[in-house]
Amino acid sequence: MKEIQNINCPCSDSKELQGKPATKRTVKLSQKIVLTAGGIGLWFIVYRQLDAFAGFLTYTVFSIQHGSHFGEAVHFFFYDTPKVLMLLSLVIFGVGIIRTFFTPERTRKILAGKRESAGNILAAILGIVTPFCSCSAVPLFIGFVTAGVPLGVTLSFLIAAPMVNEIALVLLYGLLGWKIAGLYLVTGLLVAIVAGWVIGRLGLEGHIEDWVRKMHTNAADAPDNTLTWNQRFLAGGTAVKDIVGKVWIYVIAGIAVGAGIHGYVPEGFMASIMGRDAWWSVPVAVVIGIPMYSNAAGIVPVIQALLEKGAALGTVLAFMMSVIALSLPEVVILRKVLKPTMIAVFVTVVGSGILLVGYLFNLIV
Repeated sequence: MKEIQNINCPCSDSKELQGKPATKRTVKLSQKIVLTAGGIGLWFIVYRQLDAFAGFLTYTVFSIQHGSHFGEAVHFFFYDTPKVLMLLSLVIFGVGIIRTFFTPERTRKILAGKRESAGNILAAILGIVTPFCSCSAVPLFIGFVTAGVPLGVTLSFLIAAPMVNEIALVLLYGLLGWKIAGLYLVTGLLVAIVAGWVIGRLGLEGHIEDWVRKMHTNAADAPDNTLTWNQRFLAGGTAVKDIVGKVWIYVIAGIAVGAGIHGYVPEGFMASIMGRDAWWSVPVAVVIGIPMYSNAAGIVPVIQALLEKGAALGTVLAFMMSVIALSLPEVVILRKVLKPTMIAVFVTVVGSGILLVGYLFNLIV
C-alpha cells in the first residue's frame, strides 16, 4: 500500500532538480525538443497498431480460438496492458513538466487568504495538477491551515487532488471516451467544491487537533527557484520512471481482473447487481469501494469491464470515486490532524456527494 500512496509525488524530485546546476546538462534544449517530438510521433504510430498486435499474439502466436471466453480475456489483456502503460507514460511526462510550475508551496501561497466559494473552486482546480499522495495529506493540511487557507478550501483541495488527477482522466479518455472522462472531471470537481464549501460553512475549525491550531506559518519557506526547461524536461522523465515504475504491477493486476470480467462474465450480468434499476447498488458500491484502496491506474480497467457487462454508469462512477477519494488509508492519515467528529463529517459529506453523483447519472444517462 505504501508504494501506491507515493505514486503522485514527483514534487520531491523537483526540489532535488533545483539544486543541480544547469551547466551539467550536456544535451541542448533544442535537441531534447526534437527527441521528444520524435518520441511522441513514434508513440502514436505504435498506439494505433495495438489492437492488431493483440489479435496477432492471441489468435496467431498462441493459437487461441476466436470467440472463446479465454480468447476474449487474453485479447483484452494483451490490448489493454500496453495501451494503459503507454497512456500513463505520455500523460505523466506532460503533467510532470506542468507540475514543476505548481509545487505544493506555490499552491499554498496562491490559496492563502482566499475567501470561500471562489477559494473552493480554485483549490479544486489546483488539486488536479498539484503533486499529491495520501502520505502528503498531513503536511499539506498543516501547511495550508497555518498559512491562513480556510478549512473548507483546504478540504476541497485534499478531495480533488487524489480523485480528479491526470491518471484517472487520461485512462478514462483512452479506455472509455471523452464523454465519460469529461463527466468524471466535472462531477469530481463539483463533489470537491461543494463538500469543501459545506464543511467550511459548518464552522468545524474547533475540531482540528489542538497541536495543529497552535502552529504558526514558517516564514522561512524554501525559495521558489526557477527551473530551466532542461530541468523541467528531466522532471517529466523522472516522473515517468518513478510513477510507472511503482504502479505497473497494479495496472497489470487491474487489467487481469478486467480481462476475466470481459471474457467470462455474461453480457448484461452486471445489470442485475450494479444496474440502474437496483436502487441499492449505488450505496453498496460506495461502501465496498472505501476499503478497496487502489489508485486510478488499477481501478479504471476494472471499471471499463464492468460497464461492458451492463453495470450502470452512475454506480460505476460512484464506486471509482469512493475507491480513490474516500480511501481508508487517507482517512486514517487525516486522523492525525482531525478529531473524530471532523472525520465523520468529512466522510459523510463527501460520501453523500458521491451518492448523489451515482443516482444522478443513473437517472439521466
